[in-house]
Amino acid sequence: MNIATTLPADITPKGTDYDTVRSVIEMLTEEYREQPSLDAIAHRLKQSPTQLQKVFTRWAGLSPKAFLQAVTLDHAKRLLRQEDMPLLETSIEVGLSGPSRLHDLFVTHEAMSPGEWKARGAGLTIRYGYHPSPFGTALVMITDRGLAGLAFADGGGEQESFEDMAHRWPNAAYVEDSAATAQYAARIFDPERWCADQPLRIFLIGTDFQIRVWQALLKIPLGRATTYSTIAGDIGQPTASRAVGAAVGANPISFVVPCHRAVGKSGALTGYHWGLTRKRAILGWEAGKA
Repeated sequence: MNIATTLPADITPKGTDYDTVRSVIEMLTEEYREQPSLDAIAHRLKQSPTQLQKVFTRWAGLSPKAFLQAVTLDHAKRLLRQEDMPLLETSIEVGLSGPSRLHDLFVTHEAMSPGEWKARGAGLTIRYGYHPSPFGTALVMITDRGLAGLAFADGGGEQESFEDMAHRWPNAAYVEDSAATAQYAARIFDPERWCADQPLRIFLIGTDFQIRVWQALLKIPLGRATTYSTIAGDIGQPTASRAVGAAVGANPISFVVPCHRAVGKSGALTGYHWGLTRKRAILGWEAGKA
């Protein structure tokens, strides 16, 4: 029987909106392993699914389904990292049918697989150094396979910038080695050394989805910009603009992988991890070189 059709769509919830939202939150938090559907929740609260969806979304800022996914994801993270539980057991423990659904949950909300999220750079040695650039101090990070990270820092913010980058791969081994990173810094910020027949070696550390987005960024010509929705279309997922935006924001190799060339649908610059002032400066600098 379809529960949604047994109640009129305009039925008014009993009690206050606050009581409704509190009841739903308690139910989802305590019973997330059951993965209750909107219809099941509405039936228990004797409300219309349509009305319940509207009330909860208006008060909580996200739908009951999205709240349930967030709760499930938090528990899965704890099991994977703190308790070192295998993927299959984690999936079952949080009420999912198997690792494929857990994978989908992570890719949707974290833009990476659960296995990749759990590893977090294990087995990598990353060398790093600080170098001057036209846009402030540049933190350059490399592996034996090429450039892995490029970040920026204002005066006195070098350690903060390093911690921000290292947080992405906390299980990697880090070695400060400015001599090794200097040659990369010299090439990156000198247009005369940008040679198509001698490309800079880069090592993108991310999920398949992230890397596809970052590869799409590399196709944006110097002095041009494109939208998140266009990038989503370019990678064959036209409805994934939001996930594309998250992947663009997670780009570890700023400037070289030109996430600064991604703009909002209206043409607005939108956010930039290293600051909108720096984004404007980079775009202006590139316009002069194009």
